[in-house]
Amino acid sequence: MTREEEPRPSAREMLERLEPSLSPRRRVRAVATLLAGLAGAVFVAALWGSERGPLPGRTHLAFALFTVFCLTWATYGGWLLTRRVPLFATDRVIAAWIGLAASVATTGVVAVIAVQRGTGLGLALGVGGLFVVAALALAVRAHARRAALLARKRELTDGEISGEKE
Repeated sequence: MTREEEPRPSAREMLERLEPSLSPRRRVRAVATLLAGLAGAVFVAALWGSERGPLPGRTHLAFALFTVFCLTWATYGGWLLTRRVPLFATDRVIAAWIGLAASVATTGVVAVIAVQRGTGLGLALGVGGLFVVAALALAVRAHARRAALLARKRELTDGEISGEKE
């Protein structure tokens, strides 16, 4: 039987054949994200807890914010490791939104601190703005990739359901 004579799998069969777990590369990235998030949370919490004397409110806010960001990345890494279905770029969308939220919040905290100290608001907003723009570009790209994958999935599965065959 030649390649042309072999029956072509249906779209549903192709989707079912997709690897039910993460590729080794994605698994390593997920583990790295989980470990980096946990290590960062432990480090920031230890640094926060070891400070002597009372801290200003903005310092408590910054420590809490960084701890939440680290725990968010750890949770994301753990979530990735537990997925056993094709994600259709959902992981990229979630990562992009985490990055965008972290960039906006960090820029806001740094800007508030700059205003309170009376130093370099323009520099704080400029550098923070670059991070926000980069994170926003990644979010737009992630959403576009996910939309393209879902559109392709619909094309494949709708054609099969309506009885269209090549």
